[in-house]
Amino acid sequence: MPGRNDFIFSPAYRLARHMLFWGIWLILWTIFWTFVWSTFEYNFKRITIWIPVFILYTYPVSHFAIKQLLLKNKYIYFTAFILLWSVVGWYTNIYFRFYIFDPLQELWSIPHTNSSLREPHSLLCMATTVSSMSAAILMKHWTVTQTRWEQSEREKVTAELQLLKAQLHPHFLFNTLNNIYSFALHSSPQTPQMILKLSSLLSYILYECKTDEVLLEKEVEVMKDYIGLEKERYGDKIDISVNIEGDIQNKFITPLLILPFLENAFKHGTSEQLQQSWMSVDIAVKGDLLQCKVVNSKNEVVPFHENGVGINNVKKRLEFLYPGKHDLKLADEGQFFVVALLLHLRSTSPEVAIPKQYLKKLAHEIEPVS
Repeated sequence: MPGRNDFIFSPAYRLARHMLFWGIWLILWTIFWTFVWSTFEYNFKRITIWIPVFILYTYPVSHFAIKQLLLKNKYIYFTAFILLWSVVGWYTNIYFRFYIFDPLQELWSIPHTNSSLREPHSLLCMATTVSSMSAAILMKHWTVTQTRWEQSEREKVTAELQLLKAQLHPHFLFNTLNNIYSFALHSSPQTPQMILKLSSLLSYILYECKTDEVLLEKEVEVMKDYIGLEKERYGDKIDISVNIEGDIQNKFITPLLILPFLENAFKHGTSEQLQQSWMSVDIAVKGDLLQCKVVNSKNEVVPFHENGVGINNVKKRLEFLYPGKHDLKLADEGQFFVVALLLHLRSTSPEVAIPKQYLKKLAHEIEPVS
């Protein structure tokens, strides 16, 4: 079964489209002239006589002048053609009316008046028909061009999102491998458990993160594994509190959306502190609203780097995928830093559609991983 737009855009239906156009054209003009002059039957015959002229006069404009001149920016040639074709239309109207139209009306006993050879009515009908066909051609061209442009922009945005996601992976994995390497150097018995957790993270990143959305409970599970890896690294130097409230099952979220906040909290908060550090992670789900709050202690004299690769990429992904459905706030309070994210979740996982208003707004140059 053809798509709903195939009849308009598919070449297979070109003849049917044109037949439909002229059929509608014939009926509309017949109805119009019935209100002005004579009966529907006689006007139908009168308009039918003019159809060959209107067809021959219309297509050179709609399928040559429009497509080959106007749409190719040959405006001077297009203007000259229209002026010349107007003159052709004027004389066509005169001679067709004198040699064919009036004699056929006599032959078919169609009521008519003895009008001037320069009767403008038929000429106006010719001009209106050309304008109607040309408008349809231009509208179709604009629709096809717009559709192709949007498809191109959608592909560019999809590629950009994949690049943003890909940047998160090596940046995140690099830090984690460094942690495990430091434990392996000291032959720590905790190394196998850390490798197991890293294996789970790798599986998540390599396979499950290929989809547009993942289960929230899986994202939280991976988040806990990451916190566990960092906890092994810092040991008693950090006090971590994780609180999960509400029903996190059967909810979907873009993958790797929360982890960069944790990564930055460890990297720029805990690692830069000489004294005991702390971190609290609170996630609450109320209906379709996710509230995520990450608070970490930090060195008061060291400003927090909120424009790091991870956070910047998350901001871009939020802008692309959750326009008008998220609220992200970052606050440096001196001795601690706060990340507060409100996000409207979906209870089903449809294909993520990029909103039209964001197709035009691609991400700016992506920061290289440092």
